[in-house]
Amino acid sequence: MGPGTVFRTNEDRDLTLRWSGQISLTRRILAVNIFALALLAGGFFYLDSYRSRIVDSRVAQAGREVRLVGEAIASVDPDERSALIVRLAEDTGSRIRLIDAGGGVAADSRSLGTHNFVLLDPDRQGRGQVAARLLDAMIDTVVMAPRPPLYRERAAGDPWPDVMAARATDAVSTTVWRAPDRTPVITAAAPLPGGGVVMSTVNARDITETVRIERFRLGVVLAAVSVVSILLSLFLARTIVRPLRRLARAAVRVRLGRAREVVVPRLPSRRDELGMLARALSDMSLALRARIDATEAFAADVTHELKNPLASLRSAVEGLTTVRDSALRDQLLAIVRDDVHRLDRLITDISEASRLDAQLSRAKFEPVDIGIMIDGLVAQRVTRGIERGIRIVFDHDPDVPLVALGEGARLERVFENLIDNALSFSPQDSIVAIAALRERRDMVVRVEDDGPGVPEEARDAIFRRFQSIRPQSEAFGRHSGLGLAIARTIIDGHQGAIMVESREDRLSGARFVVRLPLADPD
Repeated sequence: MGPGTVFRTNEDRDLTLRWSGQISLTRRILAVNIFALALLAGGFFYLDSYRSRIVDSRVAQAGREVRLVGEAIASVDPDERSALIVRLAEDTGSRIRLIDAGGGVAADSRSLGTHNFVLLDPDRQGRGQVAARLLDAMIDTVVMAPRPPLYRERAAGDPWPDVMAARATDAVSTTVWRAPDRTPVITAAAPLPGGGVVMSTVNARDITETVRIERFRLGVVLAAVSVVSILLSLFLARTIVRPLRRLARAAVRVRLGRAREVVVPRLPSRRDELGMLARALSDMSLALRARIDATEAFAADVTHELKNPLASLRSAVEGLTTVRDSALRDQLLAIVRDDVHRLDRLITDISEASRLDAQLSRAKFEPVDIGIMIDGLVAQRVTRGIERGIRIVFDHDPDVPLVALGEGARLERVFENLIDNALSFSPQDSIVAIAALRERRDMVVRVEDDGPGVPEEARDAIFRRFQSIRPQSEAFGRHSGLGLAIARTIIDGHQGAIMVESREDRLSGARFVVRLPLADPD
């Protein structure tokens, strides 16, 4: 695999967007809402289907009516047919024509005085009807509705298709036409005995009016929903996209190394996921800023601490080239050895302190019996204490296990530092008292000495790097000032706490207290 290989987890795959990930979130929100509106606009297709069902119903009705009209005309005397045609035309609202066997018009309800079939001239209609017809044409084009033939009156000798079909099939025939104002015209023809045909014609303007009313209502709903949808989309874009852009810009500035001057908005009034993200990014930037400050301070402290032994070492080396007295040369060599040892110890402690956080984050914690660990450390240091007349006492009930989850080597380093620190501060013929006990769900380890104690104003400072309050009798440079800082870092990494306090039973002395959570017995 090459250096550019990218490994994707299942979670990454779940969050990966292919083509849509290239589009702005605002546009995606608008697109989703517009898609929902498009589904609502599909109601116009339903209106076309609704209109088709009404037209089919009226065609069937026209076929039944013309058949009944034909039967009624065939059942009366020829002298009574004119009056019957007028009455039936008025009852059905249609124009009725009686076609004889030769194709001529034997009777017509219009010529008999019934003008119930009148086609409207679109050129004489108002702007509202013109707009309605234009909208009809647009919607018919979109939904691809079939376009009926235009209705025109036929001259003498030009037979109607329904009349010819009724004669040829001896059955009712119907046709749907389109009036000049785009309203449907329905013609129906039924055969009569003797070769005659009765034909009815009706302009079903009510169908168009009904569809237009429903379309207007749907349009009003669609317009209102469109306005609300657009406003909601803009609201979502304002409440989601704008904060995300601000957070992204702040994150970019932090990445560019401007962490100190960047203020990541915390959005305290928001209790949603964006508020959580903003506060998490703000806390992360603050932690990063604190880490940068700590790194800069640590680098400055390291430079300062390294300069002292290096200056001493350089002076001693330069003196070796000019000094001829063997005793003085031995003294300078002793200084060189001490400075080299000091540098070695300092560099080792600095290396451990700088890597400690990263190592603890990757460490695998296991059950560690702190009582047994401290007992072993005390046994190793009894001889050192006896040499100085210091007695080490460890108070611990072996029947009460004190087991914590942690990395044994790191925790051992903590208690080594505390015990060695107590031995270095304790005067001759004194006692270093160590106690380990349980307190609810925690274990508490106390390390007490009879030394000068720690001033109250310095109790927090001694846990900082390169901070140390040493006895005046101790040779300079024997300690790096990192021991207690390393101990606090280790204890913090184990979700514990370390502090120093005065001893209540004595006027002097210090008590270091370590608190660690007990391991779950399960």
